[in-house]
Amino acid sequence: MGLTHQSTGAGAAGGELQIIRNTPEDRVVALAGNPNVGKSTVFNALTKMNQHTGNWPGKTVTNAQGSYQHNGRRVVLVDVPGTYSLMASSVEEEVARDFICFGGADAIAIVADATCLERNLNLILQILEVTNRAVVCVNLLDEAKKKKLHVDLSALSTQLGVPVVGASAREGEGLDVLKDEIFLVSTGASPTSPFHVRYDGMIEQAVSLLQTAVVPVLECCKNRLPARWLCLKLLDMDDNLRSTLAACLELDLVKIPAVAQTLEEVTQMLAQQGISRDQIRDKMVSSLVKHSETIYHKCVQVENQAYNNRDRKLDKLLTSKRTGIPIMIALLALIFWLTIVGANYPSALLGNLLFGLQDKLAEWLAHIHTPLWLNEMLTGGIYRTLAWVVSVMLPPMAIFFPLFTLLEDSGYLPRIAFNMDKFFKKAHAHGKQALTMCMGFGCNACGVVGCRIIDSPRERLIAILTNNFVPCNGRFPTLIAIITIFFTGAFVIPAVQSVFSALLLLAVVLLGVGMTLLMSRLLSKTVLKGMPSSFALELPPYRRPQIGKVIVRSIFDRTLFVLGRAVAVAAPAGLIIWLFANLQIGENSVLSHCTGFLDPFARLLGLDGTILMAFILGFPANEIVLPIIIMSYLCTGTITDFASLDQLRLLLLDNGWTWVTALCFMLFSLLHFPCGTTCWTILKETKSWKWTALAFALPTATGMVLCALVSGAARLFGIG
Repeated sequence: MGLTHQSTGAGAAGGELQIIRNTPEDRVVALAGNPNVGKSTVFNALTKMNQHTGNWPGKTVTNAQGSYQHNGRRVVLVDVPGTYSLMASSVEEEVARDFICFGGADAIAIVADATCLERNLNLILQILEVTNRAVVCVNLLDEAKKKKLHVDLSALSTQLGVPVVGASAREGEGLDVLKDEIFLVSTGASPTSPFHVRYDGMIEQAVSLLQTAVVPVLECCKNRLPARWLCLKLLDMDDNLRSTLAACLELDLVKIPAVAQTLEEVTQMLAQQGISRDQIRDKMVSSLVKHSETIYHKCVQVENQAYNNRDRKLDKLLTSKRTGIPIMIALLALIFWLTIVGANYPSALLGNLLFGLQDKLAEWLAHIHTPLWLNEMLTGGIYRTLAWVVSVMLPPMAIFFPLFTLLEDSGYLPRIAFNMDKFFKKAHAHGKQALTMCMGFGCNACGVVGCRIIDSPRERLIAILTNNFVPCNGRFPTLIAIITIFFTGAFVIPAVQSVFSALLLLAVVLLGVGMTLLMSRLLSKTVLKGMPSSFALELPPYRRPQIGKVIVRSIFDRTLFVLGRAVAVAAPAGLIIWLFANLQIGENSVLSHCTGFLDPFARLLGLDGTILMAFILGFPANEIVLPIIIMSYLCTGTITDFASLDQLRLLLLDNGWTWVTALCFMLFSLLHFPCGTTCWTILKETKSWKWTALAFALPTATGMVLCALVSGAARLFGIG
């Protein structure tokens, strides 16, 4: 992966990574580090709003790039995926390794966590084997100070042989010094002498012999890759690294006769000493760990040996077999309750505002002599649908997403994945699917995109195909309305009603989680056979969330992003719904004919033709299913809202709804095809119509079967 002036970098996997380099004087710097070390905070603080994202060549892993000016030069910062090692075992780690080793960056800025520096040194030492242009940023010094950990930055710099900068990126401290050091190293103005790990004696002897064959080859191809590092990789070479290395060097080292012969000789030499190819990596890792420990103890003073006792005590409570799951469920119930209670009034106010503007829009269109049919289509069709989607979606999202982001920012989200890992393992799925499932509560499209964190293509597909089994933010208002009307409406006290509504909603959500696990296991035993892969999940330290940044990030990165997609599909949906409701065939509208045609089949599912047609027309956005039902029952020709849930209850009862109808409606709302936005996202992520069709059919068939069973049982026992 190399960089070229002004435009692109050659992709390691046969693609092009777009690096915007305006002049030859621009410096390109890779920002590397372990996950959860504050790397994104450093990136955002340095580049501010001058950022853009894309995908790595041939990968579904997102890359982020940004730039800033320093000393009259532009510095392009490439945020490399978080990785624990350059001995890659996942797609993200392969991407990180390839850019660090072959990206041709002018410098590597390595972010480390001051509270767990010993673990971070493993990656730092590996990167120092690849480049002599590195800067280490020891971040989170403020948290280390609270835990009474003292990092001697000067001693650490001496040990590593490269500049070391202390920082508290969340507070903006140390970033100016970091800019200075990055600039000096990237321009070659600051000489470095990186520390090199000394490995087992036999491995060092093998490396020395290999260098005699490798160095002449590198001189011929004029490549600046370190010969020592290449020799170490020849001893521990996987197929992906070999192909990437061949693309970078424009030759396959293993096929060079002198190199191949020497490699065979040193392999036999190691085998005679009882060191197999599989044991070489173990010995390398052991040496890295040993050197990391030595450097750590020379540079870090631990005043309080029990500095992480609080985290351990919390983990005993939040991740234990007895209390982990109950606490997780209780937190989920609390979030739902806060969302239900908090969204009611804003939704009503926003709805009144937007629907009030409809009359103004209609008057203006009439004033400019717009034909009546076009006026009604634009205002009663497109605008009214958009107004409904925005008023129903925005308030719950504005509450749910910040609450969800608070869990993420505090370090609790990885604990949820830890708690759910064993369940997904039993389903032969990936433990990280717990995280993507949680993302689906906010928006299934976001959950599908989040599946990129799963390395295995098979397990990633399972996560994508089953993400729709948990209800998204767009389905919550509908579920809450039906729960309140038919199941908790008898409670007079509003607080009691909201609590029971939250508990019933939680029961629906848990059913969705159960169906996710069941369908994941079904897929892993049929069309996507395989065993679950293992993965390393780091439990980051608990941190005090930054409320302001959480709100801004959740609103701009999630709420408005999801709302924008929903609006994009709701506008044409409003037009189609209006046409269905207003175009006549004989004495009835097209909508009436369709509902009549679907009614016999819908009755088998415990529904009616109007409900089933509403789900079909609500494909662009789940939020408009209930309004379409109201419109159809009232024959208004436009989406209609009700002033109170009591009026809505009477309308539904007058049209034959019972508690069985309500239950089947809730089940089908939980278990039916993904919305248009999610289907579009699935197609983009899988690049396959086949998998998109399966993602559409799987929940729909499941929902139909379950509704038919419930309805059939009710008829059999004469209830409902």
